[in-house]
Amino acid sequence: MDVNLPLSLLAGLTPAQFMRRHWQKKPLLVRQAIPGFQPFLSRAALTRLASREEVESRLIVQQDNGWTLKKGPFAARSLPPLGQQGWTLLVQGVDLHEPAGHALLQQFRFVPDARMDDLMISFATPGGGVGPHFDSYDVFLFQASGRRRWKIGKQKDFSLQPGVPLKILQNFEADEEFVLEAGDMLYLPPRYAHDGIAEASVGPDGKPADCMTYSIGFRCPVQCELTSDLLHRLAEMGEDAAQSCDEESEGTRAVPRRMYRDPAQPATETPAAMPAGLADFARQAVFDALKDPLALACALGESMSEPKPGIWFDEPGQAWDAEAAKAGQTGIALDARTRMMYDSDHIFINGESYRAKGADAALMQRLANQRCLAASDLRKAGKSATALLGDWHEAGWLQQSEPALPGKA
Repeated sequence: MDVNLPLSLLAGLTPAQFMRRHWQKKPLLVRQAIPGFQPFLSRAALTRLASREEVESRLIVQQDNGWTLKKGPFAARSLPPLGQQGWTLLVQGVDLHEPAGHALLQQFRFVPDARMDDLMISFATPGGGVGPHFDSYDVFLFQASGRRRWKIGKQKDFSLQPGVPLKILQNFEADEEFVLEAGDMLYLPPRYAHDGIAEASVGPDGKPADCMTYSIGFRCPVQCELTSDLLHRLAEMGEDAAQSCDEESEGTRAVPRRMYRDPAQPATETPAAMPAGLADFARQAVFDALKDPLALACALGESMSEPKPGIWFDEPGQAWDAEAAKAGQTGIALDARTRMMYDSDHIFINGESYRAKGADAALMQRLANQRCLAASDLRKAGKSATALLGDWHEAGWLQQSEPALPGKA
């Protein structure tokens, strides 16, 4: 993506300008961000998606006696009638199940993939919403069909309403108000309070239009959670290294693992007191785990490329055709569920890491950025890279296109 090319998606701003002026700073209203957009899921199709066990969905209903929240899956007959106002169906991770949803997210890849989360679709009857709230992450709110009224404000009071199953602000104060029609979009930075209410509207065909809002959300790592995950991964790396050392030393001189020793420990009258030497040993163990910059970078890449819980990959319909790959007769494309990233020393894919240098590393980086490789690109892959791609194919992480027929381009 050319980050210096103006986009209608960003109201004529270039991605570089948007990131500099608005990202995590201030909202942006975009009229007709995607002109003529047609929802790729009907209400009935969205309902079917919400009925699936592996899809995360929620039903939020506002009535005179308050709010209710239920988690899916939902049978179609369990949803409120369309004539009932004030209810919302939220379906998470639509990009993982619908190719068109995955394609829509690609338009926002001027933001690093490590920050990309998912596409959520909200269907609401008139009056439906989730109450005034704030998100801890950036979000693009794209109106796919129908109409929704948004009130937004740079909230200072973040106290929540008590006894409500949703995180609804108790004292919401709006600074601005917009009505989004089909094709419009609103970007909001983290912790910017907002309240969206579905309104009745009529589509181009003269029939009532469903209020469908597509939310493009982003990951926002929490420091304490990221620290816990990284230290856990670093500890596992240390265990793997120690096990490898033990295996290599079999039949020769064994290399003992580094263990705590306290030959100078005196007899104690306070046995419950933590020994200072043990605290020093633990502190040094953490420092040693962190002092290798490649290990920390590796742990971070594995963490950020780890798919969400509940994500699994399908077995390929056909075996990997290594000969077609070598001959440049086939291309590959990453599965929509695959998260692939890289740094200067590693390739990361679905929570795993690989050291990579040279031409093969450049090829893998191209695959991560483009999410596909043409047959001409694949012809340049080395033997080890081709074998690795075959392993990923067998795991369902990527697909191989059909080999080209003789005489066909």
